[in-house]
Amino acid sequence: MTDVAAERNTLSDLTQKLGVDIDPELLSLALTHRSWAYENGQVPHNERLEFLGDSVLGLAVTVRLFTGHPELEEGALAKRRASVVSTVALAEIARGIGLGAHLKLGRGEILTGGRDKDSILADTMEAIFGATYLSNGSDAATGLVLRLVEPLLADPERYGAAMDPKTALQELAAHAGLLPPAYEVTSTGPDHDRRFTATVTVGELSAEGAGTSKKHAEMAAALTAWRALSGRA
Repeated sequence: MTDVAAERNTLSDLTQKLGVDIDPELLSLALTHRSWAYENGQVPHNERLEFLGDSVLGLAVTVRLFTGHPELEEGALAKRRASVVSTVALAEIARGIGLGAHLKLGRGEILTGGRDKDSILADTMEAIFGATYLSNGSDAATGLVLRLVEPLLADPERYGAAMDPKTALQELAAHAGLLPPAYEVTSTGPDHDRRFTATVTVGELSAEGAGTSKKHAEMAAALTAWRALSGRA
């Protein structure tokens, strides 16, 4: 199978998961990180689409919150929007559709775990929203956004916690009369591809999380523990 045919197959798989047809060239561009572009002769990358998609995402979520929650004041609406469009929330959406496997990354990013970095996954999701807008117009792009973020909109506290899981877990533990969370972190692998695993203990509950840094591993463990402790596992 040629590289072109292989890419066409993987793009087809992704569009099925997204549930919307996107122009193949635009979708390929949306998946192209600047690191890949740099290593392949400064070809175009996805940052312009990301810029557009950020606005598509923001408007879709803002209108949905405004029309769906007439009881909420401006401050509460802004807080919910921030949690839904956060890097952590978008990265979780991206992982849910297996986006990391489709990313076009440079060798350096691949070696440092770029396929699972929150920032890269979130930026690529925004680029996909931008590509959808250019391919199919506003209604299709808004539909895609709302279809993917609906679980977040239905449970805003969960993704508010995702923005700062260690603080959220500490507050939940205090509310439950438990001692503050305790973390232990181990690491494996060579320096250029270090993987960290964190274990957090809260009362009788223990949870693990992994990441490319100690901080990310602790955040992942804290979010898992928060979900379990709050009944959102």
